[in-house]
Amino acid sequence: MKAALFDFDGTLANSFAAITSSTNHVRASYGLPALPEAAVCKYVGYGLSHLMADLVPGAPVDEAVARYREHHSTVMIAETRLMPGVAETIPELAHRGLRLGVCSNKRVEFTRELVRALGLAGSFACVLGPDDVGQRPKPDPAMLLEGLTRLGVSPAEAVYVGDMIVDVQAAKAAGVPVWLIPADETGGSTPVHDAGADRVLRSFTELLELLPPPKK
Repeated sequence: MKAALFDFDGTLANSFAAITSSTNHVRASYGLPALPEAAVCKYVGYGLSHLMADLVPGAPVDEAVARYREHHSTVMIAETRLMPGVAETIPELAHRGLRLGVCSNKRVEFTRELVRALGLAGSFACVLGPDDVGQRPKPDPAMLLEGLTRLGVSPAEAVYVGDMIVDVQAAKAAGVPVWLIPADETGGSTPVHDAGADRVLRSFTELLELLPPPKK
């Protein structure tokens, strides 16, 4: 393999505290009670519009999204941290010559800001979101296909690493092998072991064993 694409939330970073904070801020603005992080996590992964439609019922989705984004910019850096093993694994993979990118359903300006704040910007050749592909979030394969184009590789030369069933759906639609990291199995009612991934990893650092330097 010459390249690897990564999901962000739940794969590279634990941003669920920040997502929960902003979701509950929006819920409060419509008179709804706060939800625990575990309840919010079950709805993360399909994009912000879906999250607001599911967790702020009755609110105009566009208005709820705007309120979320305004709040999220104030908490996301303080309440987001790298997942275990990411800080040492990503720079090493880049050092080996693998081409790396991020494909996340999060608003791309937020993802890029977080990648910079978390010290990973120098390792990634591209950071993409639905904004880059005509607002077509995963499971639509458009973002992954755009990532492959930007990295200059074919689907067979890359892998997509995620943590949820939506990542499997997007990767299979793009024709890319997909590996899942169990994390806390926040992908809803389907455990990652049953999601149809090509491989389920023991930990993020297992990528160092599975992705040696590309052959010249």
